[in-house]
Amino acid sequence: MIFHPLKTDYAGRGAPMFRLALKTGLLTVLTLGFYRFWMKTRMRRYYWSAIRPGGQPLEFTGTATEMLTGFLTAVVFLAFYIGIVNLLLMFFSFSLFAGQAPAYVVSFVGLVPLIFFAQYRARRYIFARTRWRGIRFGLEPGVKGFVWRSILWWSATVLTAGLLFPAQVWSLEKYRTDRTWYGDAQFAQGGDWKSLFGAMKHVYLGAAIAGGGAAAEYFLEDEIWLVAIAMGAVWTALGWAYWKAHRFKRLTEQKTVAGAGFRCTPRPGKLVGIYLGGSLAISGILFALLFVFGIAVGVLFGVVDEDVLEAGMDITDLAQLPAWMGLVAGIFGYFTVFLFWGVLKEVFITMPIARHFAETTEIVNGEGLSAVRQRDRDDFVEAEGFADALPLGDGI
Repeated sequence: MIFHPLKTDYAGRGAPMFRLALKTGLLTVLTLGFYRFWMKTRMRRYYWSAIRPGGQPLEFTGTATEMLTGFLTAVVFLAFYIGIVNLLLMFFSFSLFAGQAPAYVVSFVGLVPLIFFAQYRARRYIFARTRWRGIRFGLEPGVKGFVWRSILWWSATVLTAGLLFPAQVWSLEKYRTDRTWYGDAQFAQGGDWKSLFGAMKHVYLGAAIAGGGAAAEYFLEDEIWLVAIAMGAVWTALGWAYWKAHRFKRLTEQKTVAGAGFRCTPRPGKLVGIYLGGSLAISGILFALLFVFGIAVGVLFGVVDEDVLEAGMDITDLAQLPAWMGLVAGIFGYFTVFLFWGVLKEVFITMPIARHFAETTEIVNGEGLSAVRQRDRDDFVEAEGFADALPLGDGI
């Protein structure tokens, strides 16, 4: 019997995503952020259900109350850290060094392990609440190992000016993948740390061109080298799209589970087009909204002072506006810049990227997946609360 590759369909559409993101975003703003846990839940369920390997949609079974409870648990812990530990650090910093800078440095260093802790726990929660074909995913406990590995790898990456970044990405991904399960079948990350360096070549080259141009401009004081800096910056940006596509391809194709593997064909040019086209579309729409906002302010000012419509409005006259008008203008500006930015980013950037990665990925040799059995449900006290509280959990 021949088993054909299981292609991944993507059922998400721009209009439903726009309505969902706008509605949940408005409710989040109107509730001063309280609704964001429900927003994330609904957005994830939409994204998950749109991704359909072999025609079968993923499911996200997490709840907003889980995330809210986890967030409150994390806030209590962080409140102790910020309120007690930082107060003691500040006291000793002023006592021993007559300044606050050492306290800030030590406080940040103490926060770094919590960041890695939050990343691992958030991923574990998401896997535990994700199903495909009715079978749950899971991630084994292993946060301590992930934290100290992350600290060592990030230190090495910083000390080598980013040269070891691909090795860091591979090593940490292998640690998490080797502890990931689909039902009772365990994932494995193949390959080695050298496999990702080729995907980073254009980022290295672009950074070298920009850095060399900056050094030449500094020592030779010739503005012609600004061209090299600009070229290097553009090359680095395009190289980052190349890195994202090939990182996804190489890491995914080196994963196996229950005898199944993956085949990926993401295109860097497509990602560049999504980022550029999406950014232009978002900028154009936001500019139009801000233009309408400016007209509305002028009309409101004219209602207050009819002479303005005839004599024109000077920018200094804005101080004469009533306080309530300033409040209305501020709220509308917030909606325009922040709310619509988030909504449009989902429609023009996040969703097209999700579609591209999904539709260019397929499962090969998947006959063993039919023998996978269900795993027990993992319970979480803090869900991804630390990632939300730091915050690291704003992404879908």
